Parts: sequence; C-alpha cells; structure tokens
Amino acid sequence: MKKRVVITGLGVVAPNGVGLKEFTKAIKNGESGITFHQQLADLNFSCAIGGIPTISEEKKAQYLTPLQLRDFNSSGILYGCIAGMDAWKDAGLTIDKKSELDFDSGTVFGTGTSGVEKFREAIYKLDDKKVKRLGSSVVVQTMASGISAYLGGILGLGNQVTTNSSACTTGTEAIVMGFDRIQSGKAKRMLVGSCSDDGAYLWGGFDAMRVMTYKHNNSPEKGSRPMSASASGFVPGSGAGALVLESLESALERNATIYAEVLGGTINSGGQRNGGTMTAPNATAVKRCITDAIKNTGIKATDIDAINGHLTATSKDAFEIKNWSEALQLKGTDFPYINSLKSMVGHCLAAAGSIESVATVLQLKNNFIFPNINCEDLHPEIEALIDKNKIPKQTIHANLNIIAKASFGFGDVNGCVIFKKYNTTK
Repeated sequence: MKKRVVITGLGVVAPNGVGLKEFTKAIKNGESGITFHQQLADLNFSCAIGGIPTISEEKKAQYLTPLQLRDFNSSGILYGCIAGMDAWKDAGLTIDKKSELDFDSGTVFGTGTSGVEKFREAIYKLDDKKVKRLGSSVVVQTMASGISAYLGGILGLGNQVTTNSSACTTGTEAIVMGFDRIQSGKAKRMLVGSCSDDGAYLWGGFDAMRVMTYKHNNSPEKGSRPMSASASGFVPGSGAGALVLESLESALERNATIYAEVLGGTINSGGQRNGGTMTAPNATAVKRCITDAIKNTGIKATDIDAINGHLTATSKDAFEIKNWSEALQLKGTDFPYINSLKSMVGHCLAAAGSIESVATVLQLKNNFIFPNINCEDLHPEIEALIDKNKIPKQTIHANLNIIAKASFGFGDVNGCVIFKKYNTTK
C-alpha cells in the first residue's frame, strides 16, 4: 500500500531571508535580496548584482563545530547545512552527535557545483607545488556529495544518503526522489533540498553566455524582472532550501506539525530534441511533465489554485506561460495565479527549486500568494494568454488548497511537484 507523504519541517537560507521567520516576512512584503557586488564589477562582469545570503561568523558557529569550520570554504555546503539542520529541528527532531543511527531517515540533498572557492584555493596551492599543504578538508568540501555527507553525519542518517544534480531542476527533483522513497515504504522520513555556491567563479560562465542582466548595476532590486516586458536576463542568486518529508503515519505517531501534503510529481527530459537544446526546453516534454504530474496525483488542472513557476526573467518566460496554458488547457481568467520567487532572490541555480518550494509550502500553509515584484510592465505575449490579475503585484490573501511547482533546467530536464493543504481525508 502506498504511503501518504507530508511535510513536517522547513528550512531556508535565501538572499532575502535566513530562517523561516525572516524569509516569510520578506516574501509577504515583496522584499528583494539582490545587491551590488564590487568584486563582480572589478572582475569586469557585465552583471555586477546578485543574491547572496547574509551569514555572520556567529551564525556559522551555531551550526558547525570549530573543527568543521577549520579551513572551511564552501558556501553551498554552509547554506545547505543551515537549511537542513533548521528543517530537521523544525520537524521536532533532535540533533545529537551521540544519537543512535537512524535507519528510517535519509537525505536527498542536491547541488550543482560544490565548493568552487575551495577548488580555487586548492588549485593555487597545487600550482605552487604545495600539495602537502592542501589539508584534509579539500575532498569533502569539493566532492559532489559533500552536502549530503555533512548532513548525513550531523543528523546520523542511516537510510539513503545521496546528492542529486540536475541543474536548475535539482531541488524539485530531490523532492520527487524523496517522495518516491517514502511512498514506497523504503524510508519513514527524508530530508530533501538543494544548495548552491555564490560568487564570481560560479556565475562567470553565465555572464559570458550573456544570459544575465547588465542593465541594473545601479538599481539592483529592480534587476530581476520575471514576466516583465523589460526583462533583460536573470540575476544570479545562491542559498539553500530544505524540507523534511515524512510518511503520514510517522508524522501522526510523533504528533508532528504538518505543513502540507506532497501528492507527488514527475521528472522527465526533452532529450534536446524538437527545439530542446542544452539551454532551451523541448516544449513537448515540458507540457508532458506538467500533465503527467497532474495525472500521477489524481487531480484535475482546474484543481490547481496557484503555480510557482520557473520564470527566470529571460526571453523564455512567455514560452513557459504558453506551455503551462497549453498543458492545463486553461487561459484568461480561468488560469491559476502564478508567481516567481526569482523576482526577489534572483535565480539560485541548483538551489532554486528547493528555496522556491519552501516559499510555495509557506503560501499554502498560511493562505497567501506572494507578489511578483518588478512586473509592472507585463510582457504582452503573456498578457495575451492569461489575465493580468492572475499575476499578482501585491500580496493576495486567499484560501489555497493545491499549488503546483515546476523547474526546468539546463540539459533540457524538467520537474513538477504538486503540494496540497493537509487534511485527514485525501
């Protein structure tokens, strides 16, 4: 018998808020976390703005030991540990190094490129013939599975402990993977999420591709403009999001707080065919991802109250809305509300899907839809497809039941997950 899967804990490290309290306030108020970074300007970046979470040394010491922080230089792992540990504690679970190994709990925690600053540090030492000066921390901070290895050890996880990596779809994919494991009875709970490093050595390639905006170095908070006619490219962001998924049976046994239910979802690829490329989506696969998610969860398109889109503030935004409209067979005033967190935090790359999913669940639990900032001049192709009032510019308070979240990533990969307000009968 398939298990019902619920969300019992959330954690977030975002450019506009670290921790649930700060993050919830920021997204409700439409507060941007995008700022100017002189380092990017000094390196001749066209885009010198980005979203970087603010983490003090005191904050770091609350999560990692002095030994773990020695020679530590991996922003993504730091963000992931904070978000993951916060989600674990939020779920009412304990963090104790002396605890028994928990074979019922595991993690799927994704990333894109891990520890790029640590890589750079190691390369300089190697080029200077100082291989013996590398220390013991290089491997664990730069290996792809570094984040899941850290969290697995901190939390004593004995079930599957792994890292997935699927570009911008990573966080959403991790949720679907964790859901599948619990639904099939292979785990009672899974910590799922994703993280992304920040800074020049990760963002430089995108600047070279000219997919990031260059027009807002003097007005950072106006730079990320999903669905806007004046959008000129995405703004890079970083951080981490984490969710504790748990079987309903286990959550009820623990009398845990339940944020929402995960009905399910799907993952697919466009295979870089029929218009899909390394950087552009195959529309047929995108639409199939959405319709399969709906089919897999047993809902109807008209049951969806809101969508948290991928919507990066590039030329593909109108294309994404067209795909949603055709997949759902809804347009005009019949189309659900839709928003993009990227207007406030930028495109957090591998961390995007998980941070945005935390925002989605917070909306569902607290009955609000956060605003799309910087979208005063709605793209005319989007306005021709759906009613402009379905793209809220101010926070809307509404009784929400079902929200769809999707991510579409480089490599032509797609993920869609369906969240539902928890009630005792499905």
